[in-house]
Amino acid sequence: MASTIRLRRSAITALALIVAATAALLALAGPKPAYAAQLTQISDFGNNPGGLDMYVYVPDNVAPNPAVVVGVHWCNGSATEYYSGWKFDELAEQYGYIVVYPSVTRSYKCFDVSSQASLSGTGSDSVSIKSMVDYAIATYGADRDRVYATGFSSGAMMTNVLLGVYPEVFKAGSAYAGVPFTCFATTDGSQWNSECSEGRVNRTPQQWGDAVRNANSGYSGPWPRMQIWHGTEDTALTYPNFQEQIDQWTNVNGTDQTADYTDQPQSNWTRTRYGGTGGQALVEAISMQGVDHYPPPQETETLRFFGLTGQQSGTTAIVGAASNRCVDVPGSPAANGTQAHLWDCYGGVNQQLTRTSAGELKIGGKCLDAQGWGTTNGTRAVIWDCSGGANQRWNVNANGTITNVHNGLCLDANGGATANGTPIVLWTCNGGGNQRWTLQ
Repeated sequence: MASTIRLRRSAITALALIVAATAALLALAGPKPAYAAQLTQISDFGNNPGGLDMYVYVPDNVAPNPAVVVGVHWCNGSATEYYSGWKFDELAEQYGYIVVYPSVTRSYKCFDVSSQASLSGTGSDSVSIKSMVDYAIATYGADRDRVYATGFSSGAMMTNVLLGVYPEVFKAGSAYAGVPFTCFATTDGSQWNSECSEGRVNRTPQQWGDAVRNANSGYSGPWPRMQIWHGTEDTALTYPNFQEQIDQWTNVNGTDQTADYTDQPQSNWTRTRYGGTGGQALVEAISMQGVDHYPPPQETETLRFFGLTGQQSGTTAIVGAASNRCVDVPGSPAANGTQAHLWDCYGGVNQQLTRTSAGELKIGGKCLDAQGWGTTNGTRAVIWDCSGGANQRWNVNANGTITNVHNGLCLDANGGATANGTPIVLWTCNGGGNQRWTLQ
């Protein structure tokens, strides 16, 4: 009996924290921009054993054969609250994808991430959400090869479930404060698992990976990629679940748990990538120092990981002939004097340049610049406030070279190197592959 009381109290405490996080999320939500498109409820979308409601947002600027993003709400939340509190609908107007919002209708307003039916895809909420995706593909001509899931808290747990149950459907997920697939499983009908929420389920990467593989016997296709967000001070779904998710999805994708790339996009973030170093690595994990159960929404970063941001209208990427990597300015926004370098192309704003009629190459509101009006080999290519100077004007030549108007030197990947992080400099033109570029 004492154990039962402890478990119930743990669940109540965790749910109270989740409700508080929900209130914080809604407090941050501002008014939506005015679009003709509206959040629309779909009353009959197919098999619905979970009894969920389906809402959909089809943007005014919907793309042909659009991608689908499934946005999954938190405990005691709803589709309308997710729509109001996060910006996936607004960004859909920019990038043309469709958003599907499942919504729990039962009194316990958390998604079913516990029952064998949901975890096996034989019933309950996972089947209902799969039906919503099928409806979106059939009704709106959506691209079945570009279906993604994201969610916060209970929605993050369901994101793990959807990728675990339906790897043939979901190409990638982005989970904000969640737990691994099957971690929350129960056998007594309970919908809460304190062992998991408190971070006391510790399995090997192989065991976590087997949970996904065993749910998909006979599946031989590519496994979904996963982006994982977690605050170090999370006391509702505690921080150990961050590493357990990394263990699961790295193992599923056939890579080890040693990061191939680590950086700090913000002062309190540590981002690690596994199975690749670029923006669509197999697994990307962001640990947020000092953050509680509610990580601030990072919708653009989620869409970037999904590969949906692409190039903005009117912009171009400069891609090296030898490296097949992009000219990239680290940092967003980057400071004056930041040197450009090579990096895997992923469509980020720090790789998107605008060519002006004056011959400038603008990125992030600043201009690519021959530092200090340099005229010698090795002059650094940096960004700086636009001044109209000849050292910020460039000729894009028919032979693939890009020359600086001021000094006549060629844009050059230093030393002929091709790796991520190779500095971009100016050098006497020699026709090498490290001086030839394609604007894409």
